[in-house]
Amino acid sequence: MSVPLDLFRLDPATEGTLQQRIRQMVAQGILAGRFRSGERLPSSRKLAVHLGVSRITVTLAYTDLVADDYVTSAGRSGYFVSDSAPQPPDFLPGPATASTVDWDSVLHTRPAGFGVTKPADWARFRYPFIYGQPDPALFDTAGWRLCALQALGKRDFNALAADQYDGDDPKLIDFLTRQILPRRGITATPDEVLITLGAQNALWLSAQVLLTPDSHAVTEDPCYPALRRIVQATGARLSPVPVDPDGLPPDLIPKGANVVFTTPSHQCPTTTTMPAARRRALLAQAERDGFIVVEDDYEFEMAFLGPPQPALKSHDIDGRVIYVGSFSKSLFPGLRLGYLVGPPPFIAATRALRAQVLRHPPGQIQRTAAYFMSLGHYDARVRRMKDAYHSRRRVLDQALSDHGLSIAGSGVYGGSSVWVRAPDGTDTTQLARTLRDRDVLIEPGAPFFAGAAPTNFIRLAYSSIEAPRIAEGIARIAAALATR
Repeated sequence: MSVPLDLFRLDPATEGTLQQRIRQMVAQGILAGRFRSGERLPSSRKLAVHLGVSRITVTLAYTDLVADDYVTSAGRSGYFVSDSAPQPPDFLPGPATASTVDWDSVLHTRPAGFGVTKPADWARFRYPFIYGQPDPALFDTAGWRLCALQALGKRDFNALAADQYDGDDPKLIDFLTRQILPRRGITATPDEVLITLGAQNALWLSAQVLLTPDSHAVTEDPCYPALRRIVQATGARLSPVPVDPDGLPPDLIPKGANVVFTTPSHQCPTTTTMPAARRRALLAQAERDGFIVVEDDYEFEMAFLGPPQPALKSHDIDGRVIYVGSFSKSLFPGLRLGYLVGPPPFIAATRALRAQVLRHPPGQIQRTAAYFMSLGHYDARVRRMKDAYHSRRRVLDQALSDHGLSIAGSGVYGGSSVWVRAPDGTDTTQLARTLRDRDVLIEPGAPFFAGAAPTNFIRLAYSSIEAPRIAEGIARIAAALATR
């Protein structure tokens, strides 16, 4: 019996090459039971004509299916569904049910949301001033693909497939300790480094092992909204300390603080850089008052306005500074790779906690990233990004100046965003809704603040918007402000 041609339809929503989509179409038909063992599939010629594709594309898709024993080839007789192909279940799914559980009484932990809303369809907007999103034009896709293929090779099979328990990829750790950390003035041994699922995971691990409901934590105000929620979830007392043009003022840190979270190199979200004198004062106060400092150095690679200062951690002689790094900005956010640097007892504690939750970040991702870095692709990418961001920043600064908009925070070294103060009385949350209808995306500043937040701040990022579009985007923002 032959499978009718009418049952073959390429779903326009599926992703991948034509060959991959045809393979998926046939495999799903077998898995769903529409194509049964022994049934003859259409010839490659007939299916190609039916789908409007080349015959070789269909032949290659059939060949892939033969290799995985979904399909068998009988020479001139054609292709047939394999007798040993996966079989659909021989039972019907159960009826849909409605939960009768009182979840309000059952759920004892309800973490707050992320804090900043980023539309999933941001890329369709012509003027997306959205922070942290990648520009595919700046990424070496071919280089990453080659490194991924190398990581999938036989020699690296153990790093890819084995359960490393609580361990990390030694190649990635080696590159971090010998190349990345020394650029920030940090010397570390492998037992002082832990790979995490991004900087946010690093912050969560730090908060979990350093804070209890009896602890007293300090965050900057404004700050990364997810950090505030991470700290609040521990039950610790939280004191937001307002930042000034030099970042976190050490003299405002309350007595009795146990852990202070700070972004000295590039304050989030104002982009302010903490001067060297204030860094020394913060470390002296940490030693005097006995608190731990968690330094989030999330964007140090994007230094194009001048050479960056060494990290706060580089001046740490007491082992009081925990350093958080990330590859989300320098590679891409979907990679979800970050790292912690701290004294061995701290790393041992966070490693044990990480193992309870997820063991370790995926081996294949770690090994691919290690190859991408060690083969020179990483530094080439960082250079491309810095050049592009510098060009975009010049255009952005000029456009803001032309329309009378002021930057409220000014980092010394660059980055990928600016913190803008709109006229007093502006509701930038409403402004964001208005601008969406004008093909512009911005980030209102209110979620970054604790307590009663000012409503007239905006974070404008330029990581994913090309320089020629920036001026028009700023003009649309200015026009919307003028008509508020």
